[in-house]
Amino acid sequence: MSKTFCRALAKKRVMSNDGMLIGTIKNIIVDLTTGQVADLLVKPDETFKTDGYRTDGDKMLVPFEAVKDIKDYVVVDRYLLKRSG
Repeated sequence: MSKTFCRALAKKRVMSNDGMLIGTIKNIIVDLTTGQVADLLVKPDETFKTDGYRTDGDKMLVPFEAVKDIKDYVVVDRYLLKRSG
């Protein structure tokens, strides 16, 4: 995956690789030791059920390893998303 600036991720919508809208990015979580992005903090869409996924209050934690592409949407592999939950 090519380099992407954090500001380019702000308020981007997150969609699964099977076309399901997951939500909107609100923030990112970075591992300060390695400098790697660990998770995306996502406000779930009202149609997306967060049962079985990692959450923090009303936000959902999307592991960055689940991200497959970043263009108009951030596309994530829902299997990797669920597996880490």
